[in-house]
Amino acid sequence: SIATVALGGTLPEKLEAIAAAYFDGVEIYEPNLRSYDGTPRDVGRIAAELGLTIDLFQPLRDFEGVSDSEFPRNLDRAEAAFDVMGELDASLLLVCSNATDGASDDVERAATQLFQLAERGARRGIRIGYEALAWGKHVFRFDQAMKVVERANHPNLGIVLDSFHTLVRPDDWSGIADLRRNRIFFLQLGDAVRTDIDPLTIRRQHSRLPGQGDLDVGGF
Repeated sequence: SIATVALGGTLPEKLEAIAAAYFDGVEIYEPNLRSYDGTPRDVGRIAAELGLTIDLFQPLRDFEGVSDSEFPRNLDRAEAAFDVMGELDASLLLVCSNATDGASDDVERAATQLFQLAERGARRGIRIGYEALAWGKHVFRFDQAMKVVERANHPNLGIVLDSFHTLVRPDDWSGIADLRRNRIFFLQLGDAVRTDIDPLTIRRQHSRLPGQGDLDVGGF
């Protein structure tokens, strides 16, 4: 599969190009969907007619590690995403680690809130993939994300591994080999030009397709 954010053009043009390039599936990037004049059901129909499965809907941002007063609003956002996924016929939601300054570093709080999200998703046949953003406030490595997921201990909650977010940082990533396989819900491969600036700027300005940058995607 390939993510719609990786291509230019309108959303239907992206889907047509993805199918023409013999991909089997697609990740729908929510801002691409938002800018499309049609409905999510229209997008699901177009993808199906092109022979594409919608393998992932992304992202739900800044969900976990929030205050008790803010959490109900985040659950409402999640339910809205579930509604969209139902129209798309998508069953995996990417939740990226909270990057806001107000996020809590309490692993138990994050795990409890993600458990509640996974519980709601399970009622609607939706799994949750938690991804460590390289610029996340407290969770910015895959092992930190796995710690939260294991603490939550819900069968509908796993991690999303991304080569960019893993390799762009200077951390040791060899522990990937020891991860529990049943907790890895999705794998994303991305590359970048390695330069001495922050990971977010690298992502926005220097991303590359796998093999076209400086990151050790093959080793990953």
